[in-house]
Amino acid sequence: MENLFGTDGIRGRVVPDECDDEEALQRIVEERELTPQLMQLLGEALGRTLPEDGEGDTIVIGWDERPDNHTLASWLTLGFHASNCTVVHIGLASTPMLHYAVLETGARLGCMITASHNPVEDSGIKVFDALGRKSMPEYERLVTTAAYSLSQEDREIDTTDREAWMQPSSHHVVDHPQWLEKRLGLAEEAFNSSLAFPNSFLLDSSKGHASTWLASWLNGRGLDVNEVSQEAVAMNAGCGAGELSPGQSWTWSEAKTSNHLLVRSVVSQEVGAIVGAALDGDGDRCLLLQETNDGICVVDGDDIADALLSSLDADWIVAASIESNLTLLTSVHEQESMKGIETAVGDRWLSHALSKNHPLTGDTYPIMLGIEDSGHLVLPSPHPNGSTWSLVGDGAMTLIMSLLSMQHSSSSSMEKGWKRRVSVTNPNRWMWDGKNQYADSVESMAITHLALAGEVTNWQRTGLEGEPNLMLIRCQLNGNDVSLGIRNSGTQAKTSVSLRFAQADPGFDAMLMVRSIQNFLLRTFNPVAH
Repeated sequence: MENLFGTDGIRGRVVPDECDDEEALQRIVEERELTPQLMQLLGEALGRTLPEDGEGDTIVIGWDERPDNHTLASWLTLGFHASNCTVVHIGLASTPMLHYAVLETGARLGCMITASHNPVEDSGIKVFDALGRKSMPEYERLVTTAAYSLSQEDREIDTTDREAWMQPSSHHVVDHPQWLEKRLGLAEEAFNSSLAFPNSFLLDSSKGHASTWLASWLNGRGLDVNEVSQEAVAMNAGCGAGELSPGQSWTWSEAKTSNHLLVRSVVSQEVGAIVGAALDGDGDRCLLLQETNDGICVVDGDDIADALLSSLDADWIVAASIESNLTLLTSVHEQESMKGIETAVGDRWLSHALSKNHPLTGDTYPIMLGIEDSGHLVLPSPHPNGSTWSLVGDGAMTLIMSLLSMQHSSSSSMEKGWKRRVSVTNPNRWMWDGKNQYADSVESMAITHLALAGEVTNWQRTGLEGEPNLMLIRCQLNGNDVSLGIRNSGTQAKTSVSLRFAQADPGFDAMLMVRSIQNFLLRTFNPVAH
């Protein structure tokens, strides 16, 4: 029995075929195909395994603008009603709106139907508990077991009941701009200044929910912002943060012929200016574009976090994933005011680590930040009950915090580290588990490359909570910190290779090392093709 959940929920290509429960499970596991029957089964499984946190049986469901999501929501609603739950729909929404809706309604569980930055043909589900936190592996394994058990039961639903149970018990409206207004007030108080920005910039909301309101909301606060993603063919199609990567840059001539809508739409203003901002399809992350001497470059989550940390003098608690450079750099710069925690990939692990290290109660704003270089920034948000705080990744709020912090931070407080990430895409990625002979071979390759470049000390090969197939190597090269991580993606069919150095110049051809490991995995996963 394979766990149905990946790094961030369940995702697959939507196939609206009729099938039974067993086939629905087989198709999501073996073919990465998401069927309506699977959504019904998940609704029943989730309804029978409600988390311990929270009270009652109310479930909130929202979805993004993918073409089949309304149908998937109906089948998920059917499953929850079959488990005697009360179902509230919030309709078209972003993922942070689902988080807010769970807190506003006091629901026991929330489900967002989305595949985030995946192609529009995909969809899936993200699950939230009563505190607005994303589901964790232990609970996901419980739901998976329940789904497989239910698939063996005879649970025929009468046709009349089926039609009625596909409808929600009620509807709820979430006012995302109102939430932002409240959070903006707290942020302006912390920065002791109002939101303002000296130049105009383009906004690319990946044709998601934010594309209908965020630009006008920002313009209403005196900024000069134009939304461009309405011109995209579909959500996430050549637009949005999901189509940008940390480290990317373009000359002006390259930008004008780019396949990315935002990149080819920006215009020159002045070196250093922020000329574009991109959210992903479900609105929970943000990346920026900045003008360079000869073009533009991506300002990633690390860069945004760096500006934020340097602009607010406070004792920060920071959690950063293994693909971020921020925790790697703290040991180099000896920032005593910053407590760094390294986590698995996925913003749920950032929230998990932060909440373990700081009480989310009281009137004082928690000085904490969760960072992924992909643009997921987890920040505190006031709970509707007024006495506690929640943690949420909200792309619109990340953009606001970016603009506020860059008003106060003209240059980075940290030396830029070096990082590169490449992927190996192949169905045979199951051959990588981080512990077998292939992992041993990659470790030997890494030792060889680094030893040729200088003195290698403090070699450690470890794993990390939440990353069952991760091989994480930490060491020092000529006294500087190095990190190599190889893991199977939990959201897409690929294996990721991530190499990081604390200093900007590794002192040797580090990309040769990355490409060598990538080619070895390609040959391993594709023995016939090579």
